[in-house]
Amino acid sequence: MPRLVHDRITLLLYAQLGVWGFFLYGFGPVVPLLRDEQGVSAALASLHGTGLAAGILIAGFIFSPVSRRIGRGATIWVGLTGVVLVIVILWFARPLPITVGAAVLVSIFGSFIVNGVNAAISDHQGAAAPAALSEANAAAAFTGIVSPVVVGVFVGVGLGWRPALSLVIVLILGVLVLARLWRVGTPARALPVTGSARPGRLSRSYWITLILLASTSSIEVCFSLWAVDVLRTHAGMASGPAAAGFAAVLAGMFIGRLVAGRVALHIPTIRLLLLSLAISLAGFAIFWVATAPWLAILGLLVVGLGIAVQYPLVISLALAAAPGQADRASGLTSYPVAFGFGVAPVVLGALADRSGPHQAFLVLPFFILAAVVLTMWLARSLALPQIGEPHAEVVEQVA
Repeated sequence: MPRLVHDRITLLLYAQLGVWGFFLYGFGPVVPLLRDEQGVSAALASLHGTGLAAGILIAGFIFSPVSRRIGRGATIWVGLTGVVLVIVILWFARPLPITVGAAVLVSIFGSFIVNGVNAAISDHQGAAAPAALSEANAAAAFTGIVSPVVVGVFVGVGLGWRPALSLVIVLILGVLVLARLWRVGTPARALPVTGSARPGRLSRSYWITLILLASTSSIEVCFSLWAVDVLRTHAGMASGPAAAGFAAVLAGMFIGRLVAGRVALHIPTIRLLLLSLAISLAGFAIFWVATAPWLAILGLLVVGLGIAVQYPLVISLALAAAPGQADRASGLTSYPVAFGFGVAPVVLGALADRSGPHQAFLVLPFFILAAVVLTMWLARSLALPQIGEPHAEVVEQVA
């Protein structure tokens, strides 16, 4: 059985990803509040999601070269420093083009953090990477639970959302102090493997995981950017409580990822992924029919439990299907995430302008169904011989 090691390097990587989680999951509930400030339509407000997607796409092109040139550790710290810069910009930014531009910029820096941490964990933990990635994302979900609550409280008492997001700067300084005290660095890029795997070529299974990642990313980003609006318009919640109520998704994600960190050592990844999609669909059904705030919040909690493991599991499958090429494979995962962030919120926003956010949310079951079909396709692909055969661990996860 794979052994998950909680050494100082791993814990530092968890903390770095957790800081990014605080900003990202705090920014989602901020989008409707920004829309109120700017007086724009839902479709125009959704351009912040498009901005995040554009940044992820740009990062996909430049992460691997930057990581090779300055190292993974430095790339992650550049990402964290960039987040601080964007927070300063958001203090003074008001017009839509500037805030969308800030979303592009922070997404680039955030992708440096995510891709660097993913690649480092994959190389450092080996066969235990699925469990470690689940725990790393649990750290991000934990800080994400706090973030929307902080935003909601700050908005509720009249301080606004900007001071709330500025707490990220304090967290980054804390992680920097931790790294100095522990005197640890980020694992370097692994050397290409020899044998049946061909450096420079990626397997069919890897490319399927990218399509699957686009679908699961669409599910997560739609809830991140638009669940607050449904809470306001369908469940009758005020802006502050609705923003805080989004924390239910993060609570579910934290619990799901924390549990999955152990479960993933015993249950095949494909089976766990299909179970998570079924839970997501059940949570969506509860959330969509709910008119009482408590029931809608319960639905979001179940949704969080479902989507909790989707990103780390798909990422672990992708990286395992590209042995010796973790930086390249991690960088390429930016593209399907960018597609999900860029297309899904715009589609949902356009539908919301026509029929309201509640009716527009009916697009979510289609994303979930697509993910189920792609997961079954991936299972078949992993069971078949192919050029650039992935690691044995990947094939074992199908059984």
